[in-house]
Amino acid sequence: MIRSCNLNLTEESIANHKFKVCLDYHINKCEGPCEGLVSRLEYNDMINQVAKMLNGKTNSLIKDLNVRMDEYSKNMMFEKAAKLRDKIDAINVYSSRQKMVDEEIIDRDIFAVEKEDNDGCGMILKIRDGKVIGKSHFYLNNLLEKNDDEILENLLTNYYTKTDFIPDEIYLESELENLPVLKEWLEKRKNDKVNFVIPKIGEKAKLVAMVKANARLMLEDLKLAKLKREFVAPSVDALKRDLKMDKLPRRIECYDISHIQGTDTVASLVVFHDGKPRKTEYRKFKINSVLNETGTPDDFLSMREVIYRRYKRVLEEKLNFPDLIVIDGGKGQLSSAVKVLTDLGIKTRNLKEDVQNNSLNIIGLAKRLEEVYFPGDSDPQTIPKTSSGLKLLQKIRDEAHRFAIEFHRSLRDKRTFATELTEIAGIGEKTAKKLLKEFGSVENLKELILTNPEKVEEFSGKKVFEKLKEFFGENDVIKDD
Repeated sequence: MIRSCNLNLTEESIANHKFKVCLDYHINKCEGPCEGLVSRLEYNDMINQVAKMLNGKTNSLIKDLNVRMDEYSKNMMFEKAAKLRDKIDAINVYSSRQKMVDEEIIDRDIFAVEKEDNDGCGMILKIRDGKVIGKSHFYLNNLLEKNDDEILENLLTNYYTKTDFIPDEIYLESELENLPVLKEWLEKRKNDKVNFVIPKIGEKAKLVAMVKANARLMLEDLKLAKLKREFVAPSVDALKRDLKMDKLPRRIECYDISHIQGTDTVASLVVFHDGKPRKTEYRKFKINSVLNETGTPDDFLSMREVIYRRYKRVLEEKLNFPDLIVIDGGKGQLSSAVKVLTDLGIKTRNLKEDVQNNSLNIIGLAKRLEEVYFPGDSDPQTIPKTSSGLKLLQKIRDEAHRFAIEFHRSLRDKRTFATELTEIAGIGEKTAKKLLKEFGSVENLKELILTNPEKVEEFSGKKVFEKLKEFFGENDVIKDD
C-alpha cells in the first residue's frame, strides 16, 4: 500500500488538510497518509516490510507478521488479522519460487568476472537466507591493460558504492591484494562484520563456478550483439568495390525531383543505412525554384535548391555527412548538385583521384542505362548488371522516386480538392482546407453526403452542408428516392 504520489507530506500539511485522498485510496491501493488516515509509524513500518521483502528476508518478515496476526486475533481485530494472513500466504508463494542453494540462513553475494580482449562481464549472484533472490551483471570495457584482480576489485567497489545492502559474506574467485582495505570499508558501512570467502572445493566453489559461467554467457551475448551491429550487407561491400570507395558506404542519401509540367514540384530525400531504409530520416521538400529564366520547368534549379537547403543545414547544425550521395538523374543533375556543394565549401571526389582528402563521395545515377556519373567526368562509368551493388543503387533510387511521387500526388490532390470546393459560392479557402483535412478527398466527401449526411453536417455546420448538398446535388451526387 505504498503511495504513488510525490506530495511533500509534513505534520503541518496533514493537520491543515492541504491534500485530499486520490483514486488509489478508494480502490484500496493506498491507506491515505496524505490525510493522516495512516500514522507515520505504521506507514514507515510497511516500508520496512517492503525493504525486507526486496532484500530476500522473507523468513524473518513472515515471523514478524505471524506475531502481529496472533496479537490482532487475541484482541478480536479479525479484519486486520485476515489481511495479515493473506499477506503471509502471498509471501509464502513468492518465497517458494526462489531457489534454495544453501542450508545456512545467511546473506551472501557471489562475484565473478569473465574477460576477453577489451571487453568483460561482471556477475553478482545475491543469496538471502539461503535462497537466490536475483542476479546483476555489468558489461565492462577498456580492459586490455587491466589484470583480473584489478577488474574484480573495481567491480566490487563500484557495486557496493551504489547499493545500501551489504551481506554477511562475499564470495570471490581469487584473493585480492587490497582485500583488508575493502573489508574495513565495507564493515564500516555495514556497522557489522563482513567475511570474504575464496572457496576452492565443495558446493561453495561450485556456486562461484556457476556465477562465472553465467558471466561467460552474458559476455558471449555481448559479442554477438556487437557482431550484429558491425555486420555489413554484401551489397554495401559490393558498392564500395564498384565505386572504388576508400570506405564502406554505410549511410547513403538519395535525392529525386517530381512534378507534372512544372506544377507542384517536390523533392525527396531517402536514407539507407547498411543497405536498409531508415524511414525515420526520410525528408520531403516543397521546391520554389521550379522555373528558369525562360519560364519553363527546370529540374537542375530544383536540384540545386534541395541540395543547398539540406547541406546548409548539415553545416550549420554540424550533422554527420553521408558516406555516399546519390542524385537521381544524369550528368546535368549531378553537376547542379556539385556546384551547390562547392559553393558551400564542400569538396566532392572525382573517381580519378587517388586520395579523397576528406572529400564527399557523390554520384549521379542515369535512368536509361543505369550508368553512374562522377563529378568532373564527361563519360559515365558502368557497373556490371549482375552486381549486388548496382541492385542496391537501383533499390535506393526507386525508393526515392516512390517517396517523391507520393508527396507530389498528395500536394496535387489537396490543391485540386481545395480548388474544386472554393468554386462553391460561400466556401472559402479556409473552409475548404478544413473539409480536406477531415474527409481526405472530394470523392470521400461526395460519398458521405450520400451515405452519411449527418456526419458531414455535424462537422461543417448546417449552412455549409446545404451549400455542399446543393452543389453536388446538381452534379447528380444526391439522388432523391
